[in-house]
Amino acid sequence: MRTVDEFIRDKVRPELLDVAALVRSLMAEGAPNAREMMSHGLPMWIDRSTLAWISPTKNDITFSFAFGVDFEDRFGLLKGEAKNARFVKIRSVDLADLQALRYYIDQAVQRDTRW
Repeated sequence: MRTVDEFIRDKVRPELLDVAALVRSLMAEGAPNAREMMSHGLPMWIDRSTLAWISPTKNDITFSFAFGVDFEDRFGLLKGEAKNARFVKIRSVDLADLQALRYYIDQAVQRDTRW
């Protein structure tokens, strides 16, 4: 079974490694009880339920929230048409809105604690 580190080494383009590291750091900070693990072929953070996951693309890291449809989105960054999930695309650390990402992570954790 592949580890998160192996996935990132093998699947994330070199120019996006710092973005993956940023997301991992933000999740460790904002969701310390969540387990970082491979699930459904992607790095995910799971506590009582799935909080979030990342998926690399050619141009960005897609940072998805399992129940983002329920989030307040005062930053207007959440995208997606799935039934429950919403995502933010992060192209570089410099362009990442840290305040917004922490805000979304906090909402994911708060939703999870209510279940």
